[in-house]
Amino acid sequence: MSIHHSIIELELTHPFKISRRATDFFRQAITVEIDGGIGAASPTRFYGETIETVQHAFDSFTPIIDQAEDLDAIQSIMSEVDETLSGNYAAKSAIDLALHDRLAKRLGIPLFKLWGVDPNQALDTSFTIGLDEPEIMQQKVIQASDFPILKVKLGTDRDLEIIGAIREVTDKPIYVDANTAWSPKEAVSKIRQLEPFKIALIEQPTKAEDLLGLKFIREHSNLPIFADESVNRSNGIPRLAGVVDGINIKLSKCGGLLEAIRMIHVARSHNLQIMIGCMIESSISITAAAHLTPLVDYADLDGHLLVSNDPYNGVTLDQGKLVLPDQPGIGVMKRHD
Repeated sequence: MSIHHSIIELELTHPFKISRRATDFFRQAITVEIDGGIGAASPTRFYGETIETVQHAFDSFTPIIDQAEDLDAIQSIMSEVDETLSGNYAAKSAIDLALHDRLAKRLGIPLFKLWGVDPNQALDTSFTIGLDEPEIMQQKVIQASDFPILKVKLGTDRDLEIIGAIREVTDKPIYVDANTAWSPKEAVSKIRQLEPFKIALIEQPTKAEDLLGLKFIREHSNLPIFADESVNRSNGIPRLAGVVDGINIKLSKCGGLLEAIRMIHVARSHNLQIMIGCMIESSISITAAAHLTPLVDYADLDGHLLVSNDPYNGVTLDQGKLVLPDQPGIGVMKRHD
């Protein structure tokens, strides 16, 4: 029962820029199939992964899949996968998704029924506005009129100008994401200046490893502080209790659905709020993550909407609200257009 994979090149609708990375025009992703189950990986260099490392990881994981007596035993298989290679969480996520998709298809149920969640409680997703000139960001906001929430990338010397320009064209809630760009003192200063603009939360204001800095920012801010780059797995959550108000879980960052569910439970036990987020990726990963949104507080699942050639159809939107597919499995189908 081998792992079959193929590389896809996702073309961005608009160039996409964040504080630590130059403008991107396309992203490479990889899809995987295991006995009719489909998964996907969106590796990023920030977490030490590329298409090549994912392919190498699949070579290491293939004997585990080939020798598995029961592919339904996802926990056992993923435990062995985890022990085979450290890190490589995007690659592991692709395997995890494919196994879950296969199991739910075999049972004839949509993925959300595996966890007994109510699909009507799926959340509104935010729509991300990448860094650009303030006037261009204004136009992107206007084009995102169907979305009730915006996530705005900051991390420049024009941050207040950008938010001011956006507030000229919308009064929607805004999540600010600095992607590690600010120092702790700079973050406190900027957050205080941002407060009058009705910002809902601040995501990853300072460096991923600077937990003391995050704690300092939280203690001197009136806005909720969320960790993204500072946490990727459940075992890293306890150290964030009292440091931040919430965490951002991403399938390609944590290793898949099993680990994402663990993270949800651990975060809840530490009174942390939870966002389900994403990379720029296809509808396979986005739809899989959407099935978890009834269990969390915030959703930022727009990565597939930032590309012009998504090869799959999956989760849909109703004025920004995620509508979970009810067909068996993750619920994605290959586009034929």
